[in-house]
Amino acid sequence: MPVAVRPRRARVADGSQLLSVSAHARTAAPLAAAIALLMLLSGCTGGSSTTPSPVGSAGPVGPPNSPSTGASAASATLQHVVIIMEENKPSSAVMGNPAASYLNGLARSYSVATNYSAVSHPSLPNYLAVTSGGTAGISSDCNPPGGSCLASVANITDEIVASGRTWKMYAESMPAPCSSHNSGEYAVKHNPFLYYPKVTRDSAYCAAHDVPYSQFGQDLATTTTLPNYSFISPNLCNDMHDCPVATGDQWLAREVPRILQSPAFTQQHSLLILTFDEGDGSTNTVACIFAGPAAKRGFTSATAYSHYSILRTLEVAWGLPALTRNDATATPMTAMLSGVG
Repeated sequence: MPVAVRPRRARVADGSQLLSVSAHARTAAPLAAAIALLMLLSGCTGGSSTTPSPVGSAGPVGPPNSPSTGASAASATLQHVVIIMEENKPSSAVMGNPAASYLNGLARSYSVATNYSAVSHPSLPNYLAVTSGGTAGISSDCNPPGGSCLASVANITDEIVASGRTWKMYAESMPAPCSSHNSGEYAVKHNPFLYYPKVTRDSAYCAAHDVPYSQFGQDLATTTTLPNYSFISPNLCNDMHDCPVATGDQWLAREVPRILQSPAFTQQHSLLILTFDEGDGSTNTVACIFAGPAAKRGFTSATAYSHYSILRTLEVAWGLPALTRNDATATPMTAMLSGVG
């Protein structure tokens, strides 16, 4: 004797009852229509079976001339970057050197790159590389003005301004804003922004952005007066160019704490980058240290980086396009940032 089958109710994906299908339907047509309708509605509510990526996860790497989509929220909220460029010392001359006790302490406390290289010799091409992604064909320490000693290329300040951020160059011992002539311990070759016509062609703009280091203390007083991007060149003695390593280290021991204790570094997610323009004839591997709240603590990276990597790191952090193929293909130093890597 056949067993009676109770009518069953089909349910869509959200659990609501859709229709009743009798097991004793007289023809197959109503059953087929009901099943087709069920499948159609289930497909609309079920969606793809692929699990969506969590918010903030790394996405695909963008093309070379677009901002990387792999920056994490920690790097994307980078609020201030201060770069200090020291002079003419390979990493072996300062790392582990008792005369550079403060610098070494900073490296132990924060993040240090042990395989970081300058890109050229002498000084000027390296300053141009870290600020524009290339050397603009300049291979000497020539002084502007002069057509053969100008870098008529886009530079990091173009991108910073376009993104709504602010910048300043602070040159120690510079006699007046936007000074393009050597004076005492001030060397123009260590002031890369004076080689960019986009900066210098407007004298008022240049004077407002390329200033003596004596203005840095005033700007450091609040989070709003400190630019988003600050580039600092100590004078020829304090940058270790003309004076011993110990002299430059004493300058760092006096100036860096002011930066790390400032409102921008105690109240915001900010980064201090300390590096050297070039090494010597035997090696161009130089020290590079990340410090401040945006840097990892007690971290060492052996990844191969260069001056182009600093530029790329800022482009990734701030969603800026690459300036050249050099920085587009450089490895960003995001592994040394807190909350990244």
